[in-house]
Amino acid sequence: MWLILAFVSALLLGSYDVFKKVSVQENAVIPVILTSILFSSATLLPFLISSEFFPQIIADSIFFVPRVDFQTHLLFVVKAVIVLTSWLFAYFAMKHLPISIASPIKATQPVWVVVVAVLLFGEKLNAFQAAGVGVTLLSFFLFSVVGKKEGISFKTNKWFWFIVMATLTGAASGLYDKYLLKQFNPMAVQVYYTFYQAIIMGIITMFLWYPTRKKTTPFKFRWSIFFISFFLVTADFVYFYALSLPGALISVVSTIRRAGVIVPFLYGAMVMKDKNIKLKIIDLIGVLVGMLLLYLGSK
Repeated sequence: MWLILAFVSALLLGSYDVFKKVSVQENAVIPVILTSILFSSATLLPFLISSEFFPQIIADSIFFVPRVDFQTHLLFVVKAVIVLTSWLFAYFAMKHLPISIASPIKATQPVWVVVVAVLLFGEKLNAFQAAGVGVTLLSFFLFSVVGKKEGISFKTNKWFWFIVMATLTGAASGLYDKYLLKQFNPMAVQVYYTFYQAIIMGIITMFLWYPTRKKTTPFKFRWSIFFISFFLVTADFVYFYALSLPGALISVVSTIRRAGVIVPFLYGAMVMKDKNIKLKIIDLIGVLVGMLLLYLGSK
């Protein structure tokens, strides 16, 4: 069951990337993020209210949100900060880069989790994992070659480095998820860190974007922003629920989730008519093969 849910989460996450690209095109990034988080918070709020005031209704369901202590709330604040950092980098990069480049690079995130584990924790890679890292890094390099054909210099283009930072901070979030989900209820993690995101992003919007809003790209509300929230909340819920099931392997679930990159890649090829698609397909296959090798190495 958890394996099926991992694939469902992958499709939802891929759709989330598409609506993210649609929402930030010629639009102010910071209020787009805030609006999507507010939609997410509004979606999750009924579950928190029901759990707090009418616990008998959903106490035995997967939607119940248990109370947590102050120290745990602080851990969720840290989660919110890490995720928001990744999102800010990712949304700005998604606005300025072709989706057929940005999404596959972001999909290399599980590789960086493995690299960090090797560098910081002294873990040793088996043959499959080493091959997976090698193939993915080669594909990462080949994307830079394709980028040059489109006038994107990966040495000097800051948006490329934004997507790299989004990927690295996303990997940090994945590692932190492992820590949180071993101790806390998945619904509690999702609900509370989403609310803290709304608070933090509200402060960022108020002090960074609002005072200079007339000098920068104006904000235009689009219904695609709602679908950012819908697909992300659903993808995360399915992801956390999958990890809570007996026998679920976070390395497998996280890797399968990244296969959702196929959805935005097809959108870039078929709808946005991105250039050099044939070359990018080869690079994308390399990323997916790397993910497969990592999966085989984690068994």
